Amino acid sequence: MEPQPPSQADGTQSPALGAPVPAASLPIARVVLETPVPHLDRTFDYLVTAELDRDAQPGVRVRVRFGGRRLNGYLVERVQHPEAGVKPIPLTSVVSAERVLAPTALALAHAVAERYAGTVADVLRAVVVPRVAKVEREGPGVPLTGPERPEPGLWTVEERGPEFLEELFEGAAPRAVLSVTPNGGDGWAQRLAIAAATTAAGGRGAIVVVPDARDVGRLSAALEPLVGESGFARLTADDGPTARYRSFLRVLRGEVKIVIGTRNAAFAPVRDLGLLAMWDDHDSSHVEPRAPYHHAREVFLLRATLEGSGALFSSAARSAEAQRLVLTGWARQLSAPRAVLRDAAPLVRASSDDFEAQRDPVLHAARLPRIAWEVAKKALLSGPVLVQVARKGFLPSLRCQDCREPARCTACTGPLALTSANGDPVCRWCGTYARGFTCPICSGHRLRASVVGADRTAEELGRAFPGVPVVRSTGADSVLSVPGAPALVISTPGVEPLAEGGYAAVLLLDADAQLAPEGLRVGEDTLHRWFSAASLARGRSEGGVVILTGHPSPQGQALVRWDPAGAAERELAERSQVRLPPAIRYATLEGAAAAADAFAEDMVDAAPVRRVGPTPGEDEGEHRWILFFDHAHGAKTTELLRRRKALGSLRRDPMVRVRVDDPQGL
Repeated sequence: MEPQPPSQADGTQSPALGAPVPAASLPIARVVLETPVPHLDRTFDYLVTAELDRDAQPGVRVRVRFGGRRLNGYLVERVQHPEAGVKPIPLTSVVSAERVLAPTALALAHAVAERYAGTVADVLRAVVVPRVAKVEREGPGVPLTGPERPEPGLWTVEERGPEFLEELFEGAAPRAVLSVTPNGGDGWAQRLAIAAATTAAGGRGAIVVVPDARDVGRLSAALEPLVGESGFARLTADDGPTARYRSFLRVLRGEVKIVIGTRNAAFAPVRDLGLLAMWDDHDSSHVEPRAPYHHAREVFLLRATLEGSGALFSSAARSAEAQRLVLTGWARQLSAPRAVLRDAAPLVRASSDDFEAQRDPVLHAARLPRIAWEVAKKALLSGPVLVQVARKGFLPSLRCQDCREPARCTACTGPLALTSANGDPVCRWCGTYARGFTCPICSGHRLRASVVGADRTAEELGRAFPGVPVVRSTGADSVLSVPGAPALVISTPGVEPLAEGGYAAVLLLDADAQLAPEGLRVGEDTLHRWFSAASLARGRSEGGVVILTGHPSPQGQALVRWDPAGAAERELAERSQVRLPPAIRYATLEGAAAAADAFAEDMVDAAPVRRVGPTPGEDEGEHRWILFFDHAHGAKTTELLRRRKALGSLRRDPMVRVRVDDPQGL
C-alpha cells in the first residue's frame, strides 16, 4: 500500500479520554522518513509525548507510524505548533538517544540531494553510519588534546607548500590542487598526513578521503607517527560495522579531530572543520554506487562552501574537474619547480619514437619491444621492475586468427578467454567451454589473443629472465609491498605494490589496448593509470626509468614530459570546444520508453537543457536520454529534475532513473 501522511483533522474535536500527554515544551517533532519515495522527500509532524520528551531531541533516530506501516526516520527539529490543518500522531519510539544527525550534516545532505536531484533520505544512508547498539553502551571517551605541529617535510618540495600549511595552522581556509612530486613511494600519504596533523595542531578538524582500503592503510601508517594510533578515526566499511560505528561515535562526540576513510567519510561529523583533503579525485571508487550517485569530490566542494573550510585535491595526475577549479580561481595550483621535478621524476621513454623504431624493425609486432627488454635487464641488476598490464588472467580476450572478429560464446554471446596455456576457450560470462571453435563470420577455427593477461605475461617474462623472482598483483590477489631486491612485479592498474626504495624501472605494456575502448574519459583514465604506476619508480637522479609501449598518443606525450597539469588543461579545453563535461553539466534519464520520453519532454519545456536521444536503455523497451545544461543553470535544472521525479512518483508513473554528472555515463 502506498504510504499516506499522518492523519489530519479540523482541530475542533476534544481530546479523547486517555489521549497521550504532549511534552510541555516544543511538543511537535519534524521527522525525515527513511523512504526512497520521491514525493515523500520532506518532513512530517509527529507529537512528542511527555514520556519521550527527554530522549526525543533533534538528531536522534525514531520509529513512527506512516500509512499503516512503521518506518524509521530522523527527528530533525522540535517546534511549538504543527503545520496548519495537521493533527500529529505520537512518535512510536526513540530508537536511541544518541544524536547521530548533526545540523551541519543535515544541511549538507540537503545540498547533496539538490546537487544530484536525489532525496534527502537517500543521502542520509551515507551520512549516518549503521547503528551497533552495543557500541553505544560503551559510553563516551575522553577528548584528545591536539597534536604537536609537525615539520613541513615533503611539503618543502612544492612551491608555496609551506605557505599552505601555515594558513591551515593559522585558521585560514586555503584551497589547492596538488600534483604530487613523485618519490618512488607513498609521498602522497606523508603529505596528506602532515596537512591533517597541522590542521589539528591549530585546533581544527580534518577529513582525508582516499579511494580504497589499501590507501587507508598507507595513510594510517603515515599518520600514526604524527598523532598516535588513537589520534585519528578510520571510517571505512572494510573495518567492519562495529569498528566503523565506534569510530563514527568518537568523531560525533568530539573525541577526535582527524578522520580518514573512503568516499562516505566525506560526511563525517567533524567539529570545527578546517581541512577537506582527497587523494586521486579521478578514481571511480569515489562515486557512490547507490542513489543519488554522488561523488565525494562534489560533496567536499559543497561542504567547503557551507562550513568555510580549506580544501586540498591531490593526485599523481590531474583530473579535468580539478583543473577547472584552478582555472576558475576556486583553488590555487601547487607543484614543484620544473628543475626539481626533472630530477625527482623518472626518465620516461616511449618505445614508439623515431629513434627506437629505426633500432627495432619488429617494434610494431612486439609486445615487449627491444628497449623494454634492455631496460628491464639492466634495472634487474639493482632492484625490482614493475610491469603494468591491462588485464588479469592468461588470455582474457580472443579473436579469430583469420578475420580478427572477437570470439564469442554460442550460448550467451559472451567473450571467450583462455585461462591457461593448455586449456580450452571458455566463456567469461556463463563458463561454457568452446571446444572446436568455428568463427561465424569466416568459418575459421584458429584463435589469437586480443589482450594478454597478467598470468601469461608472468609466464613469458619468467622465461625471458630465468632465475628472477616473479610477483603477481591483480584484483583480489593484490600485494601491498615488495622488497628492494631484484624481482619482476606483474600488476594490473590500481594494485601496484610499493617497492622499498622505489622501482628501478617501470614497463607500461598494453598501452594501445588501454586506449582502445570508446568513451569520453578513456584517455584521461589511462593517463591516470600511467602516472600512478610511473610515480612508483625511482627518480631520474637515481637512475629510475619508465618505458611506455604502444603507438604515439597525446597521453603518452604528456607522460614523457611529466606534465599532468598541461594534459588536464588540454583535455578541458577540448571538451569546452565541443560542450562536454566538465565544461558543462549533464543528466541521464533511463526507464520505460513512454515514461522516459515524457520526462525528457517536460524537462525541455521547463528548463534550459539540450536534449540528446533517445537510445536503447539497459533493459528491453527502455529509452535513455541525455540532458546537457550549463553550470549557471545547474541549481535550477536539478531542482526541476527533483520536482519532476516527485510528480511521477505521486502519479505512480513507471520509474525513470535519473543520474546527474555520472563520470562514466558518456
